[in-house]
Amino acid sequence: MLLLAVTSHTVTAQQEDSVFEAEVAREYAEYYAYIDSLEQHLNYRTGEIAIGEDLALINLPEGYRYLDPESTSHIVTDTWGNPPRETLGMIVPDGINPYSITGWGIVISYEGEGHVDDEDASAVDFDELLAGMKEEVEAENDIRLEEGYDTYQLKGWAEDPYYDAGTHKMYWALDIHFGMEEDDYPGTLNYNIRVLGREGVLVLNAVSGMEQLREVKQRMDAIIPAVAFMPGNRYDDYNPSSDKLAAYGIGALVAGKLASKSGLMALLTGFLAKSWKFALVGLAALAGLIKKFFFGEGKEQRSLESRA
Repeated sequence: MLLLAVTSHTVTAQQEDSVFEAEVAREYAEYYAYIDSLEQHLNYRTGEIAIGEDLALINLPEGYRYLDPESTSHIVTDTWGNPPRETLGMIVPDGINPYSITGWGIVISYEGEGHVDDEDASAVDFDELLAGMKEEVEAENDIRLEEGYDTYQLKGWAEDPYYDAGTHKMYWALDIHFGMEEDDYPGTLNYNIRVLGREGVLVLNAVSGMEQLREVKQRMDAIIPAVAFMPGNRYDDYNPSSDKLAAYGIGALVAGKLASKSGLMALLTGFLAKSWKFALVGLAALAGLIKKFFFGEGKEQRSLESRA
C-alpha cells in the first residue's frame, strides 16, 4: 500500500510538472512573439552613420545596426528602466533584440564639457579610483531612491581600464548590481568606450548581463576602431587659445565626474540598468523557465524584475 501511495504521488507530481511546463512554454512563446512585434517597429540603419551635427562618424562593420535617438531613448528609459537621458542613438548587433532578456546594445552619447587632456593617463591609480567610485555610489543611491529608481552596488572592474594614447580612446567595464540582486547572481555589465575629442568626449556604453561579458568584449573590439570624430572635432584639432578645456582628466572621466565652475566634483549618472519590464500574464512562471534555461537547476528562482 505504501509503494502504491508513493507511486500514485509520483505520477500526480509528474502530471502537474507536465501541465506547468506546457503553461510556461506557452508563456515563453508569447514572450518571444511580443518582443518580436516590438522590434518590428524599429528602423535600423547600417553602413556609415553620421551622428550629431557633423560631430562623429561610425563605419559600422558587417553584423551591426544603428538605431536613432528617439528609439534608443524609448528602449533605455521605458523598457530598461533608466532615468531619461539624451542619446545619439544605439548600436545593436545582428540577431540581438534589445527588448529581449538577453538583448543588449551600445548606447551613444556626447559630453561637451571641454577638451579632456590625457596627460595624467599613465599616472592614474585605478584601484584607488574604484574605491572612491564605490563611496560616491552610496551618495547617489539616496537621490535614486527619492526619484523612484533602484539603488545599485558597484562590485568592481569587469575589464581593467586601458587608455590608447595613439587613438585617444579609453575603455573599461564595470560589474554593477541593481536593486535586490544577490552577490551570486550575474549582475549588469556596463562596458565603456570614451573617445576624446576637440571639445568633448564621445561616450559608448554597452549594457548587458555580466554573463555576456565575453560576447560583449568581442563585439566592442570590433566597434572601437569604427568610431571617430569628424575632421575639425578630433583630439588633435584642439586649439588651446580658443577652445574650452575640461576641468578634469582621464581619472575623473572614468570615475564619471564632472568638475563644476567652483572646482567641486559632482557625480555624473553614467551607469545604465536593464529591467525588462513586460506586461505578460504568468511572468513569474516565465522567469522560472528562463532561470532554468540560463542558470540551471541549482539557482534559486528569481523574478525578471530582480535583474536590472
